[in-house]
Amino acid sequence: MPLNIASHRNEKPAGDIRQRNEKVIIAAAEQEFAAFGFKGASMREIARRADLPKANIHYYFKNKLGLYLAVLSDIIDLWDSSLSRMTADDDPYECLQRYIRQKIEFSWKHPLASRIFASEIISGGPNLEGYFSGPYVEWFNSRLEVFREWQRRGKMDAEVDPTHMIFLLWSSTQHYADFNFQITSALNKPEMSPEDYERATTTLTHIILNGCGIRPG
Repeated sequence: MPLNIASHRNEKPAGDIRQRNEKVIIAAAEQEFAAFGFKGASMREIARRADLPKANIHYYFKNKLGLYLAVLSDIIDLWDSSLSRMTADDDPYECLQRYIRQKIEFSWKHPLASRIFASEIISGGPNLEGYFSGPYVEWFNSRLEVFREWQRRGKMDAEVDPTHMIFLLWSSTQHYADFNFQITSALNKPEMSPEDYERATTTLTHIILNGCGIRPG
């Protein structure tokens, strides 16, 4: 279920310059929010990181909350849209294999956004109350029904609780972004390599899908 940030943006016609500037601003905001959190982040510092006048930031985003939600929007849209597209008629092996790979890739390529989201949730989600409302619960229950239908059709182990399976998918894949320092310390290297992420993807796919009785085809 996409995060609605429209009310916090200064809506103007889209164009190449706008898209490029928004991308630069959001990347700078990721760094600032990851370092200082929502309360400690400064629009002035975000402008400095983006190498743009502060007025330019407000040209695209009404306020700090709007920019904060924009940072979270990309990661939430990716996480949720992958699940949203799944239907009971799809092959669960193909769907979940693709989902795990996408989540791991996002943890690799956008770790700051994942950590900002984790920090927001740990603090009780004060800026996401509108997102985690009735429609979100309805969306989540609709996803559970897809998993339950797979179970009814014998495509997934009936002993698995779909609720906790989704929680496992979320937590295991996001771990590589949110707890990256712990992982690299254990591996005794400054950062994970592409091969490390590929092994993580293969291992999680094997453990989760086999553990849930989901087979190819």
